[in-house]
Amino acid sequence: MNKSSYVLIVEANFYKDITSELVAGAVEELDEHGVNHKIISVPGALEIPLAIKMAMSDEEIKGVVALGCVIRGETTHYDYVCAESTRGVNNLAIEFSLPVGYGVLTVENSDQAKVRASREKGNKGAAAARACMQMIAVKEQFSKEKS
Repeated sequence: MNKSSYVLIVEANFYKDITSELVAGAVEELDEHGVNHKIISVPGALEIPLAIKMAMSDEEIKGVVALGCVIRGETTHYDYVCAESTRGVNNLAIEFSLPVGYGVLTVENSDQAKVRASREKGNKGAAAARACMQMIAVKEQFSKEKS
C-alpha cells in the first residue's frame, strides 16, 4: 500500500462497549503492520453497507474492516439485521473487488459478545483486520500478475 492509502474501519456503535473493544483490536493489528487507517461510526449494523458504499468514492481506500455487534432479542429483528448487514457488505466486496474483514459479532447474549470482542480472549477485531490485510494482499497479487 502506498503512503496515502488506508483501510477504512466502519464501526456500528449500537453496543459501544463491545464495538470500542473490537475497534481497539483492529487498530492494534493494523498499527502493528504499519497500515494506515481511518475510523467512521454508524448507528448500527444495518448502516454499515451504505457507509461503505458512500466511502467508495475515495480511491485511497484499499480495504474495509466492518465491526459491530448484533445480540439476539425476543423478536426476529435479529435475523434480519444479521442477514442484511452480511449480505450488503458481501455484495459490495464482490461488486467492487473490495477487500473486507467482516467483524460483526452475531451472538446470543452480551457475555458472548464480550468474550469475542475482548483483546485478551476472542479479539475478533484483530481477526477482521487480518482478514482485510490478507485480502488486500490477494488483490495486489492479481494486480501484479496483470501488469
